Amino acid sequence: MARKGKRLRSAYEGIDRTVQYELPEAVRLLKERARARFDETVELAVALGVDPRHADQMVRGMVSLPHGTGKSVRVAVFAKDAKAEEATAAGADLVGADDLAQKVQAGEIEFDRCIATPDMMPVVGRLGKILGPRGLMPNPKLGTVTPNVGEAIKAAKGGQIEFRVEKAGIIHAGVGKVSFPDDSLMDNVRALVEALNKAKPSGAKGSYFKRAAISSTMGPGIKLNISSLVA
Repeated sequence: MARKGKRLRSAYEGIDRTVQYELPEAVRLLKERARARFDETVELAVALGVDPRHADQMVRGMVSLPHGTGKSVRVAVFAKDAKAEEATAAGADLVGADDLAQKVQAGEIEFDRCIATPDMMPVVGRLGKILGPRGLMPNPKLGTVTPNVGEAIKAAKGGQIEFRVEKAGIIHAGVGKVSFPDDSLMDNVRALVEALNKAKPSGAKGSYFKRAAISSTMGPGIKLNISSLVA
């Protein structure tokens, strides 16, 4: 732990923790301090002025990052007959119906996104206690319960991510990899902020965007001037 603390203290050198940096400068500082031996994930954290305990202040949705996430997404699809064939042709990693449900019930959850056709929801509904806590339950509002399985698979594998506010009113989401060009990271950050702005709930009062910071897997958090991004 001491070693990690020393490394993080070194990474914070040259960063003023009282300053909210403009996005280009924040990305530059972040990439300079990404010294891990792997391609670190870049994460955006945004504190929102909402209380998600109230239904009218929940913030949740999907956004397609213009440059993807840099991660390979495994997609499972609950579908039958022609829709199952469509899902397979579109590149789904797992396709099935009752057989796929049995795998999930047995703890074989080898996927990152779950899509279902509407007629499969009676089967998928029985898996709510398993898929729900993992954030994998298909939802028509998020476009993961749909007859257009081909489009949904393409979106999932092309950089579409889900965002959901946590109990403390904070959104965490990966927006790319340190190896991405600066402009690509900035485009992805702006796309997520724009999606959050559009998802502002009716029950939100006062200042909606409170704070924001960008960080890499092993690097320090760098505060962002969120007002300039929203503007």
